[in-house]
Amino acid sequence: MKHPLESLVTLAGILLMAFISVLLLPAPSLGLQLAQSLMQRFHLLDLNQLYTLLYCLWFLLLGCIEFFVLRFIWRRWFAV
Repeated sequence: MKHPLESLVTLAGILLMAFISVLLLPAPSLGLQLAQSLMQRFHLLDLNQLYTLLYCLWFLLLGCIEFFVLRFIWRRWFAV
């Protein structure tokens, strides 16, 4: 019998692995001109806000990629 919180624990584990991957794979660094143009386009006050948003998007992107890759691997080779 499956535990009712199994899917939540699985998702939390994948997000934890994504967080570790984000720490190991640095977010892309932007050039100064590109950073300033993005700051003006999105009406940000300083570079800290821009890089905070970039870090969050990087975390979400890696989390989604890892979720779908691990789900594919699990369904392909380990599911009964």
